[in-house]
Amino acid sequence: MKIVEKGIVVKNERIAEGIYDLRIKLPKIASLACCGQFAEVYPDNGVNLLARPISICETRGDIIRLVFQVAGKGTKIFSGLKEGDTVRVLGPCGNGYPLVKAEKYILAGGGIGVPPLLETAKKLKAMGEVEVFLGFRSGSFLVEDFEALGVNVNIATDDGSVGFKGNVVGFMESLDAKGDVIYSCGPKIMLKYLAKFGEGRGITTYVSMEERMACGTGACVGCAIKIKSGDGYENKKVCKDGPVFDSREVIWE
Repeated sequence: MKIVEKGIVVKNERIAEGIYDLRIKLPKIASLACCGQFAEVYPDNGVNLLARPISICETRGDIIRLVFQVAGKGTKIFSGLKEGDTVRVLGPCGNGYPLVKAEKYILAGGGIGVPPLLETAKKLKAMGEVEVFLGFRSGSFLVEDFEALGVNVNIATDDGSVGFKGNVVGFMESLDAKGDVIYSCGPKIMLKYLAKFGEGRGITTYVSMEERMACGTGACVGCAIKIKSGDGYENKKVCKDGPVFDSREVIWE
């Protein structure tokens, strides 16, 4: 169930180049949210009418935390929100990660796909061993938040500025990372190769797909992807049927 709720900004700060940590008091949405879901945030400036989808990084009581990247006019507006400002939010949206019982979990995130894995790590830490792999172009963010959970964190950067030099899947391959279930979020190309990594080792792999979403409710069909069905495929909407899918269902193009 998703609802529209007007929340109050309690914190908003830049934590890396172009990356902002926005915390909004939204009691109703926070009580309903599950790891891997997202929120649709409205600019409310009278010009940019469409909401912007942002993954829910974590929930703390009646506060939801949204860590986002400034990528256009809407997110630029959000970066300027101040403590005490009000903002209209639709959520929680989509289907989150299924929390499967296992001995060891691998979490793999790339870029702005890292934030939704934080709440996921919190939940899985109570169920088994968790190892986290985070990939960035340069530098990093949220690493200390993951380390504070007591999980093993591995970092890869394209330019080698932090940790392993290369992409996150290549890092996992170099270590021959082992686990029972993989939870992931990131660019489609990363997820494609991660799916190959997991499936080749018999590891159940859940991918949270990043697609352009206009409505966030399944009405516009702008975020459809191909999912295997019998001998063919069917189109499913990332915002409504996802964003999380079993990697074995996805037709990677």
